[in-house]
Order: sequence, then C-alpha cells, then structure tokens
Amino acid sequence: MPATEFPQASDILAILPQCIVAVLAMIVLLADAVAPKMSKRTLANISVLGLVVALAVQIAQRPWLQPVFQKMVIADEYARYFNIVFLVGAIISVLLSVDYLEREGISHGEYYALLLLTTTGMMIMGAATNLIVVFLGLEVLSISLYVLAGYARERLVSEEAAMKYFLLGAFASAFFLYGVALVYGATQTLNPMDIAVQVRSGAVTPLLLAGAALLVVGFGFKVAVVPFHIWTPDVYEGAPTSVTAFMSVGAKAAGFAAFLRVFSVALPGLSPESAKVIAILSALTMVVGNFVAVAQKNIKRLLAYSSIAHAGYIMVGLVAAMSPVNAIRGDAIGAVLFYTLAYTVTNLGAFAVVLAFRRQGEEVLELDDYAGLGLKYPVLGAAMTLFMVSLAGLPPTAGFLGKLYLFRAALGAGRTGLVIVGVLTSVVSFYYYLAVIVRMYMAAPSARTEKTEAVPDGHLSLALALAALGTLWLGIWPGWALGPAQTAWHAFQQGIARL
Repeated sequence: MPATEFPQASDILAILPQCIVAVLAMIVLLADAVAPKMSKRTLANISVLGLVVALAVQIAQRPWLQPVFQKMVIADEYARYFNIVFLVGAIISVLLSVDYLEREGISHGEYYALLLLTTTGMMIMGAATNLIVVFLGLEVLSISLYVLAGYARERLVSEEAAMKYFLLGAFASAFFLYGVALVYGATQTLNPMDIAVQVRSGAVTPLLLAGAALLVVGFGFKVAVVPFHIWTPDVYEGAPTSVTAFMSVGAKAAGFAAFLRVFSVALPGLSPESAKVIAILSALTMVVGNFVAVAQKNIKRLLAYSSIAHAGYIMVGLVAAMSPVNAIRGDAIGAVLFYTLAYTVTNLGAFAVVLAFRRQGEEVLELDDYAGLGLKYPVLGAAMTLFMVSLAGLPPTAGFLGKLYLFRAALGAGRTGLVIVGVLTSVVSFYYYLAVIVRMYMAAPSARTEKTEAVPDGHLSLALALAALGTLWLGIWPGWALGPAQTAWHAFQQGIARL
C-alpha cells in the first residue's frame, strides 16, 4: 500500500473533534467496566466535560478547505457548524438524562458511551464527502440508537420500540446502500463533487435517477419525512424519554447534514423533476405531521408528530437549496443550518420539562395531566410556554426566525406554493402547541395535578437553562449563529471551484 494512503497528521487534526468524542466514549465504557462502583453521575460529568472540550476545540479549530482521508472527509465550515449543533445537543441530552435514568432505575455507564458513539456517527455524516463514509456514519449512529431505544429492558414497550426501529432501520439502510451502488454504477465515483461534474456534463442516466431515488428513501427514513415516518410515533413513545429527546434532534440533524450535502452539491441539477419530488414530500410531511399531531393526547406522541412536521419545514430549505442560482442556494443552506440549531435547543428544552414532572414514581405524559401545572410550578410552566411558542414559530423566539429564513429562501427559489403550505400548516400547529399552554394555565387542576411533583436536579435545571437561553438568544440576536451558517455556503462554492 503506498505511503500516501495512510492517514497523515493533518488528516487526524481535521477530524480532531470526532476523535475526542470517540475516545471519550471508550474512556466512559472502560471506566464503567474497570470501576463498576463509580457513580454514574461521575460518568455523566466526565461525558459533559469531554463534550465541552470537543466543542471548544471545534469552535477554535480553523476550517480545512481541502478534503482529507483520500478526499472522503472534509472539515469545512459546513461540517464545523453541524458539529457544533451535534455537540450542543449531546451536552444538553446528557444533562437531562442523569436524574431521569436514576429515577427509572436504568442508570448504567454504557448509556453515556452509546450516546457519545451516536454523536460520533452524526459528526461523521456531517463531514463525509464520500457516500460510503456517509453510510458508515449512518450505521454508527443507527446501531447505537437501536440499543438506546430498547434501553429500558424491563419495559415491554421499550423493547417493542427498539425492534420496530431496528427492522425498519435495516430496510432503510438497505435502500440507501442499494442507492449508493446504483449511483456508483452510473458515475463510477462516490464523491458528490465528482458526481456533480458528470451531472453538469449531461451524463444523467435512468440508473443514476434510480440511485438518487433510493437515496431519498434512505435519508427520508432517518429524518422521518412522510411516507417514511411510520416508525416515529411508536418509537418515540416507547423509548426512554431522555433517548427520545436526543433521537428527535440528533438523528434528524445528522440526516439532513448528509442529505443536504449530497443533494445540493452532487445532484442539484439532476433533473427538474427531482426537486418537485422533494417538494411534494415536504408538503406531505408538513400536512400529515401537523394535522395528526392535533389528535394526540400523549405529549411524547405529540412531539413525535411535531418532529415530523419540522422535518417538512427543513425540507422546504432543501428544495430551495437545489436551485441553480448560487445566491438562492446559499440563503437556503444558511437557513437550514440555522433552523437545525434552533430546533435542537427548543425541542430538547420541551423534553426537559416533560422529564421534570413525576407522579407516584411515573412520568406525566398525558396532556390532560398538565392541567394547572403552570400555576403550580411557575418556572417550569414559563419554560414550557417558551418552547411551545418557539416550536409554533412565534416571535421573539428561535423558531420564528428559523421559519422566516426558510420561507424567504423558498420564495427566492420560486417555491411560492410550498411556502403557502408551510404557512398554513404552521397555523394548524398553533392549535396543539397552544393547547399545552392552555392546559397548564387555564384548565382546572385535578386530583392528579395535586399528586404531580417536579423537583429537577442540578443537571436537569442546567439543561433547561441552556435550552431556554438558546431559544431566546437565537430569537433576539440571531446574527451570531446565522452569520456562520450563511458562510458555510462558501465552503460549497470553493469545493466546487476546485473540481
């Protein structure tokens, strides 16, 4: 094997944040095995500290303009931004898990190791410039999440969730891998930028179109867009709530990180019909997600369908990113990155409030059980109000500006009909988001309300504070996050210019 095929020092430095998280997972796993009597809170604290170090390294690290590892990975501004999203989400997820796992009697060290490995898979997907590397990151992420979904082994519903997720995930992985094979057969390359050259030269064959369609199926499952969403409500409801929180934001962000890079770099001009197909999927996802969420009586299922609807909103940006006009593509990519960060902090905050409420040792998950809790627990009520308002897309929150930027980019791309669907379904979402607030403040408290307790520990309180601060900060001062999101487009341009 030529020496040039071995990793160079610059290769390792380019993916240093990923390496830190992967090594951290091994350290946590070994520490739990070697010192089984070590407090699981200590392992959680080690995980948070390591993630903070990885985040600091990622923020301080300069972007790599050239791909590394034989052009299979790139540490550009785009990957850097998504890595920050993944790490922020992982930090908050660890914090909100500590007290919950102890109360449920499932506090084990491997939980944090699996969560860290999942984060590693996400970071690999965001930086991949080779379809096989995307698949490797997808599998590292997915296998860890399969285990986490069934982590509450004593609960039948958790085992059922893991089995459903595993079986449907295996089918989706097969579709994705078959799509990769067809794309390679049509282009003789797995690099999105090299594929883009062939697409621009007019070398579009039915084989390539079929491969692209199968990639859409694989990505569609991971980000839970209609009609590939069927697993989402049952898995979200059955999985431990802390896992559901992490899954709802992390897997979705990672899926869109790879989805956007592949389809906006390699296949933007594949066919005018491809953008129409994705636009139809986006519209269906927004409609189904929001209308079905209206009928939900369980907070986890409500947030599951809400997650589906938000995937539809992000797909609006993906459609705009397939525009042939560079300026429009740049606005769309920046909007998707900003929205992903906004959704991550907001949705994790909502789940943190859900985790805070307990009644007789059990979670409070039915919507009717939230009656009067806003008055009984004013701080948690105010926090839940903030997160529901942000998910609905009302000012002055991160969710409002996120939707504004997405819809503006779509209008610039000429997708007026898609924007109308997005606005109308957002109005529908007001009903079920505001219904939670109405129950907390305007519904008469019941005997079940009196038995409900909320004593968030220090870790959960910190997670709530970070999520609330992020939701407000992004809504009032968005420039510090939107600016870097928009400059990520330059990495795309520079990469294409080097072809």
